[in-house]
Amino acid sequence: MSTSPTPPPGCPAHGVGPEGLRRLYGPEAEADPMGLYEKLRAEHGQVAPVLLQGDLPAWLVLGHRENLDVARTPSRFSRDSRRWRDMREGRVGPEHPLTPVAAWQPVCNFVDGADHERLRAAVTDSINRFDRRGIRRYVTRFANQLIDEFAGAGQADLVSRFAEHLPMLVMTQLLGMPESYGPRLVEAARDMIKGTETAVASNEFVMQTLQQLVERKRATPGHDFTTWLLEHRSALTDDEAVQHLRVVLIAAFETTANLIANTVLMVLTDRRFRASLSGGHMTLPDALEQVLWDEPPFTTILGRWATGDTELGGQRIKEGDMLLLGLAAGNVDPEIRPDLTQPVHGNRSHLAFSGGPHECPGQDVGRAIADTGIDTLLARLPDLQLGVAVHDIPYRSSLMSRHMIELPVRFTPKPSMPAQTAGTELPAPRRSEPLPEAAGPRPPVAVPTAETKRGTSTWWRRWFSGH
Repeated sequence: MSTSPTPPPGCPAHGVGPEGLRRLYGPEAEADPMGLYEKLRAEHGQVAPVLLQGDLPAWLVLGHRENLDVARTPSRFSRDSRRWRDMREGRVGPEHPLTPVAAWQPVCNFVDGADHERLRAAVTDSINRFDRRGIRRYVTRFANQLIDEFAGAGQADLVSRFAEHLPMLVMTQLLGMPESYGPRLVEAARDMIKGTETAVASNEFVMQTLQQLVERKRATPGHDFTTWLLEHRSALTDDEAVQHLRVVLIAAFETTANLIANTVLMVLTDRRFRASLSGGHMTLPDALEQVLWDEPPFTTILGRWATGDTELGGQRIKEGDMLLLGLAAGNVDPEIRPDLTQPVHGNRSHLAFSGGPHECPGQDVGRAIADTGIDTLLARLPDLQLGVAVHDIPYRSSLMSRHMIELPVRFTPKPSMPAQTAGTELPAPRRSEPLPEAAGPRPPVAVPTAETKRGTSTWWRRWFSGH
């Protein structure tokens, strides 16, 4: 791969740029990212030279084994973006769309060695303090709240009305924020992930919001992730705490929102999945793992940087080169999955949460949100059906993710949940005082005060009994 200065500009509407390298951005790449990955695999093997925004050169890792090699050997492939040659030489400025996700920050996923161990311990130890049953109660509470907003209509878009908002509502509570922050943070987080022209401004909004949260928690600690992060023995600075909150919030939002939408679509459309569930051979957690194989929430992760000249997948990598982990491509690597129609029950060796020392520390929280949220949705709306033909469901792809724009469904209209008896009332969310500069209040909605009482039969047996 050439390491010369910025290649001469070409029209980004076309998929091939200078030196014949394929672009990972623009209309052609975004229309069919999986198809592009397979073209690259056929042309170059398990590691392919590509172009990023601004026609910056990079390597896309396509093989499952090669992805794990990169993720597990920080001595060869560092997470420190200060090693990126193009950034060192001034080709990635403050306004570049990749800057919010690639510029070095004082967080655990941008450092290696002892610094990584110190910072990551603060995150993992704080996550481990959560009561998993408490998380599921929050998920049930907010899932019911969201469902109540559209249950009487008999139809809804489950992306905008459910999948995108549930993870952020839960995460704002776990971080110790007011739930009214959820809608604005959803918009800003999605904009950052897409790497749009306004991604830098969206990142500034998120950072301002989290800075105010840290200042408040320093003054008034609570029983929440932010307080635990600040109290950890690692002695994080305010800047380190803000940056880690941003990482946790954005990662949890994008991965979980996509996981919820993709799993619901599978439940509604995949005959093999439906037959397996009705026959009792696949649990909902199994179904989530299948989706994590076939539709990982992040298609790629940016990035790793070569610490020296090396070789990977038959390609000669130069010091300072950027590498992208191709999670979606690695999950369908023919060397490990020659037949994609075969289920992968109980197999968690997918790349959806990366691997090695930087493997996602909050993946079990994401699974709990998706699992409980979907279970609640299908229990409340047992005759849920897809509202359009599956091929009419719109998607939007970006460098790092592919997500549904809409998931239209229809169902028998249902009333809002009545208030339950005091003996089964859920604990009220722990709220901070509003941070006035960050977000306006959300329109008031009826918040269920109790977890739905259900029988011992599982949602899939009730749902499929009428089909």
